[in-house]
Amino acid sequence: MSRPVEDILFGSPSPQAKLTTRVMSAILALVLLLLAGAVALQFYSAGQLEASFWEFFAWATTWAFLAKGLLGTLASAAMAAVIALTLGLVLLLGRLARSRLVRWPSIAVIEFLRGTPTLLLIYVCFLVLPSVGLKLSTYWMLTLPIGLSTAAVVAEVYRAGVLAVPRGQTDAGRSLGLTETQVFFFVVFPQALRYIVPALVAQLVIVVKDTTFGYVVTYGELMQNAKVLIANYNSLVPVYLVVAALYCLVNYAISRASKRLGQPKY
Repeated sequence: MSRPVEDILFGSPSPQAKLTTRVMSAILALVLLLLAGAVALQFYSAGQLEASFWEFFAWATTWAFLAKGLLGTLASAAMAAVIALTLGLVLLLGRLARSRLVRWPSIAVIEFLRGTPTLLLIYVCFLVLPSVGLKLSTYWMLTLPIGLSTAAVVAEVYRAGVLAVPRGQTDAGRSLGLTETQVFFFVVFPQALRYIVPALVAQLVIVVKDTTFGYVVTYGELMQNAKVLIANYNSLVPVYLVVAALYCLVNYAISRASKRLGQPKY
């Protein structure tokens, strides 16, 4: 007798499925290990693993310089995330508004920011705004465009979460005498956040990556400082490997933090 579709999709896997998953995971891990070995061998053949290219990482000044760049990255990413999460909520409320005078401008802003590359917005802040008398610091030339660009995407992520909340939750809130605003903020939106945690994490990771555009405005973020090290020590591969590891650690920390926030509390 065949299993129902619901059991196949959402039920616990069978012993055979677990065995297949373990075998495929082991094969994939072996393939990745072989690829990593091939890359390391290529670096070794090119002389990029020689001690002379790595010795400056034993100096405290090198790590202090990288740490300064990392702090710059985190400072820009954190503020851009605050802008994105806050403005995204405002745009969501505008898009869900009943009045066309509010809804259509909100939709227009969302579509404009979603369709405009972040790099173009950075160039606007860097080249266009100063020409009309608006001068921003390099920090805001980088942070503001990233925040605005991400806010439009976050607004759509919020909307997807809100639409995923069962209609009965809204009706239940109204039956208790709550206003539309109270129903949204106390009933609907908290549940929507649980649905969209993975998508929000993905956007926060993108925010961190977008800070690498700091070279356009010469903002002292991690990648900009890495380029300075490369120029001074002519050590391309080692510096990029270390910087990539630092970015991976930051994004891993974001993912771990999001899992804690997404866990239900009883």
